Amino acid sequence: MRPLATWPAAARAGLVGVFTDIDDTLTTEGGITPDALAALASLKAAGLHLIPITGRPVGWSQPFAAAWPVDAIVAENGAVALVHEGQGRLRKLYQQGEAERRENYARMQQVAQRILREVPGATLARDSAGRETDIAIDHSEFTHLPQPDIEAVVARMREAGMNATVSSIHINGWYGAHDKWQGARWIARELLGLALEDDLQRWAYVGDSTNDELMFRHFPHSLGVANIQRFASQLQHPPAYVTPAERGAGFAQAAAAILSARRGAA
Repeated sequence: MRPLATWPAAARAGLVGVFTDIDDTLTTEGGITPDALAALASLKAAGLHLIPITGRPVGWSQPFAAAWPVDAIVAENGAVALVHEGQGRLRKLYQQGEAERRENYARMQQVAQRILREVPGATLARDSAGRETDIAIDHSEFTHLPQPDIEAVVARMREAGMNATVSSIHINGWYGAHDKWQGARWIARELLGLALEDDLQRWAYVGDSTNDELMFRHFPHSLGVANIQRFASQLQHPPAYVTPAERGAGFAQAAAAILSARRGAA
């Protein structure tokens, strides 16, 4: 991971959009900070596309998708999107059909109950009521699970045939081929008519944890806010650059780097 200051200005100036994680990337101690929100607004005013992509549930994401200056929020690790249509109106898109979602939901609840029985201290994330396509176990938001228990939860999800990933706060599990990278490709196609994989030099991604690793691997302009260092030893594909500051302040620094390069190129 190289310092943010080494990110070439020419690369920054050519960007047309930014994907970003939410928790501990845009947010600090559970809320978006004024500097991060202002950074979103400045990027949007400069004409960039902005798409947060998160493991958080679609229900939790709705007020932010309506209020923040973003094109859309992709929730539940790529399964569902809330597209901003202006004046607080949102359109919901799914990668899976209704029957598949209903069947998967029932199966996931059985896995969740097994985890709660078998892993001491495991609890469902408090935002579980808003989830439609995955389950989440809290490990660092309102409770603390030690690393061996996090690994035990992941193992049980995968034994049940689920995908599993660990964010800075939750362990997420789901059925289906989607993930953050597939979700990014999907929403770029649905929203912009764009084959993202053919246009990656013009997009950046900002994240903070192991569940951002797929995005770090694919995006040449990948950035970690400074708290990514917590997961550095677990990343086979770290971000290309890292900000000096953590969380929302780090996102604001990344946005400032993009905007300064665009002004310089004007």
